Amino acid sequence: MIRIQQIKLAADCKDERAALLKKAAKLLRMEPVAIQSLSLVKRSIDARKKPDICRVYTVDVKVADEQAVFRKIRGKNGQIQLVEEKMYRFPAFEKTAAADAQTGAKAAVAQLPMRTVDRPMIVGAGPAGLFCGYMLAKAGFRPLLLERGREVHKRREDVERFWRDGVLDPGSNVQFGEGGAGTFSDGKLTTTVKDPKGRMREVLRIFVEAGAPEEILYEAKPHIGTDILIKVVENLRSQIIKWGGEVRFESQVTALLTEDDRAAEASALNRRITGVVANGEEIRGGAVVLAIGHSARDTFQMLHELQVPMEAKAFAVGLRMEHPREMIDRLQYGECGISLPAAAYKVTAQTASGRGVYSFCMCPGGYVVNASSESGRTAVNGMSYSGRDGANSNSAMIVTVSPADYETYGGTGPLAGIAFQRHLEERAYEIGQGRVPVERYGDFRAAVCAGRGVQDSGDLRMTTQRNGVSTEIQPADRGGKLRARYPGFTPAIKGAWRFAPVHEILPEFLNQALVEGIDSIGRKMPGFADGDAYLSGVESRTSSPIRILRDETGQSALQGLFPCGEGAGYAGGITSAAMDGILIAEKVAMLYADVLR
Repeated sequence: MIRIQQIKLAADCKDERAALLKKAAKLLRMEPVAIQSLSLVKRSIDARKKPDICRVYTVDVKVADEQAVFRKIRGKNGQIQLVEEKMYRFPAFEKTAAADAQTGAKAAVAQLPMRTVDRPMIVGAGPAGLFCGYMLAKAGFRPLLLERGREVHKRREDVERFWRDGVLDPGSNVQFGEGGAGTFSDGKLTTTVKDPKGRMREVLRIFVEAGAPEEILYEAKPHIGTDILIKVVENLRSQIIKWGGEVRFESQVTALLTEDDRAAEASALNRRITGVVANGEEIRGGAVVLAIGHSARDTFQMLHELQVPMEAKAFAVGLRMEHPREMIDRLQYGECGISLPAAAYKVTAQTASGRGVYSFCMCPGGYVVNASSESGRTAVNGMSYSGRDGANSNSAMIVTVSPADYETYGGTGPLAGIAFQRHLEERAYEIGQGRVPVERYGDFRAAVCAGRGVQDSGDLRMTTQRNGVSTEIQPADRGGKLRARYPGFTPAIKGAWRFAPVHEILPEFLNQALVEGIDSIGRKMPGFADGDAYLSGVESRTSSPIRILRDETGQSALQGLFPCGEGAGYAGGITSAAMDGILIAEKVAMLYADVLR
């Protein structure tokens, strides 16, 4: 296979494939008809030289006598490489194939019978749990998935009812239910995790097989969108069941069973798990994969009481920031005059104190959503549909916090970060009176400056919203640069919202870092720090505040327990969680291939 990188085409090219064939043929010094096949590996947008915007491609081509063609051009063009196509292989298949070659047996792992009592169990049906279950089911292990929430279509109804009526279902919401928290997000499928085994490519391939658009295989910044994700999740579940797996919804695991059934009285050290208790029922199994997600706080508490080794880890908190989508598009693309996807951004800034401020889960043409999962506490997230055609674009603007920052709110120990999150969410609920609290950035900035005894020198409009006293003022009555430039600019939020003193949610050191960081970014992106941008809060669920320790076999000190995914502290998004689910499936299969029959 010959790989050609850095092929550039005009962003408004009408016949992409024909143009790529022509350019690839020219680079390979042959006629286009000599190229047997051409496939896209990567496609991105280069908007650095506005308004001349182009798309940049990496393609793989097949030709006759590839070695000879490559030798002819080797060393003369660094953008051309000879590559070998590698397919991901599940290790259990490799092990079985080797055994079959030695014994002459024809049976594959997927055809081996297995006792139901020994089958592996997976707690949680988010990306980690679904992909772990998918791989184990495909390998013939007939896993049992236990999900505390509802199946994805009923869950969507529960979430939309909450956004409409404000009645929270603690068991079925943006955080809990089939598909996990990522189902109601932007559906981004990017990750910085290194991938020498090809697990990321396999995740994307399975997504496409389950109904995602084929473009995610080659787009530089692939995403699905919550509307498509719902169908994809349902299809993944159906395939698991087709291969002999089982999925139970509204089945919350409340206890673990160990070899002598006295888990509540003994340390996890040197013990082995034999099953779980879900809805009062004891369920025995050969291995338990713990893919619970970052918001399963009651489960974290249960594990802590069982002395399952875990530790507090750094995470990040902040606020959602909204701008008109048209403004972000113009900042990124300029006045190019052609139709392009809603523009994304990724921004960072370093404060004088050394703290980093950065964007997270940026949602082009999306919505801020009430992502609460506990009564009396408000958390927000970002979400967009596949079309990314909403009026606003938003992103979380966040700051990393460590145990040293948040232990004052929850004492010491592995659960201190949860106490810190809850403190912020309770404050957001209080000032929003149960609705998502929103504040103009100009008011937020002025309040933070006033709290420091510093005069606000920015060109920002002031209001009377100070010191916890919130005056309900409609956007149309307040004027401002952004709303004058983009008429009708108002918060785009799923769920009820109100104007409130958002600056009173976070500790002062975080507010100061956000103002310093946002202002710094605004100097590079004119309008980003405009006083009429909107802030809402609180963004407290960026990642797990806990890591459940595991060894090189993937197991906890409680043998047979496999911490997995984002909630366990080993992932940070849909793709990395799914990849970790595949990794743990590999480890379960290799350790239990001779037991789980």
